Amino acid sequence: MRIVLFTGKGGVGKTTTAAACAVRAARSAGSPTRTLVMSTDAAHSLGDALGVALGGAGRVEVEPGLTALQVSAQGRLGAQWRVVQDYLLEVLDTVRIDPVVAEELTSLPGAEEIAALLELRSRADSGEWDLIVVDCAPTAETLRLLALPEALAWHLERLLPAQRGLMRTLRPAAAAAAGMPLPSPEVATTVSGWYRQMRDAHALLTGPDASVRLVLTPERVVIAEARRTWTSLGLYGFAVDGVVVNRVMPAAAARGDAWRRSWNEAQRSGLVEVAESFAGLPIARVPYLAGEPIGTDALDALAGLIEGDVSTGNDPLGVLGPVRHDGLRVRRSGSGYVLSLPLPLVNAREVDLKRRDAELLVSVGDHRRVLSLPAALQRCVVRGARVREGTLRVTFEPDPDLWPVPVDAQGNDGTDDGMREAAHG
Repeated sequence: MRIVLFTGKGGVGKTTTAAACAVRAARSAGSPTRTLVMSTDAAHSLGDALGVALGGAGRVEVEPGLTALQVSAQGRLGAQWRVVQDYLLEVLDTVRIDPVVAEELTSLPGAEEIAALLELRSRADSGEWDLIVVDCAPTAETLRLLALPEALAWHLERLLPAQRGLMRTLRPAAAAAAGMPLPSPEVATTVSGWYRQMRDAHALLTGPDASVRLVLTPERVVIAEARRTWTSLGLYGFAVDGVVVNRVMPAAAARGDAWRRSWNEAQRSGLVEVAESFAGLPIARVPYLAGEPIGTDALDALAGLIEGDVSTGNDPLGVLGPVRHDGLRVRRSGSGYVLSLPLPLVNAREVDLKRRDAELLVSVGDHRRVLSLPAALQRCVVRGARVREGTLRVTFEPDPDLWPVPVDAQGNDGTDDGMREAAHG
């Protein structure tokens, strides 16, 4: 099964592109692909593009082989979150917080993102689909969505042991002494379940069958945002394996009036910048149509007009092929190790690196990722770091005080499992 997420700056046509890709895949001649197209965008425009009503109806069969789904945070999380929220309301009531304010304070942050992740994981696990196409929200929301599983799992991982110990040792006498209720087993079960699901969602989206496609238009502001998005996705460990340039004006526009010639010239310059910025990634081009493509037939016709590095007849965006994934890797190097993380389009001055006990904190601009180091690297010290050719490489050497057993030339130190965990983490 393949998962392809389409994202881009608001207004670049990512919903239309995702829908066209899904329609063409479902209609593939000779080998039809069981396709689900789902939207995590609160704008709810996927149904408009397909010409069907989505929303509260749940999944909708658009045509044979093609199903569409609009994620609802309320429907997916309502009952689960209510268990936790009721407990939080009890706690706030003990310190005399106004009930209306308490209700607002305990609303679930990131509900849309969590619901989308749980829904995507559930649909992927069902085995019903060969291809899941995800129409994501604009780039800022998408980055929050994709960063959420690892970040939330990190916090839950630290919360759960403390919570279990508190409940085991303090209930019920300490609850009365503390003057506030302790979480019930149902709360603990809910939080534990979310922890497992967040870890599974992260593994799914960073695995060998998932990738992200950047949708943009050949305009300088849009290209600049797409460049930053590519860097951020690399930081979080997601594979970007294609760029879709939407609304490319036909060459005939150069022979029109001054206004059209000006736009055509600006787009030609933009296409050059796209090729230079995303060198090494397949680039597809989608023409600017005279009318808006609405409905499956119009979307299928649009898919047939896509051309570029990844286009084939029944798979115009190359979504059915294998994923080229260069994520986090750890390898032996001499007596130590090298951790590698793709960070396209950045230089060393833009990267901030900190070691905190068993974690490595990597920051690029406003985005930060906390990497939990495997056992082998926890017993090492950082000896250096550099950014070359779009990849961060951090060098570790064994700390003699923490590594009593010598490491032989083949690295037979019993840390193979930990290294494999790091390579896929």
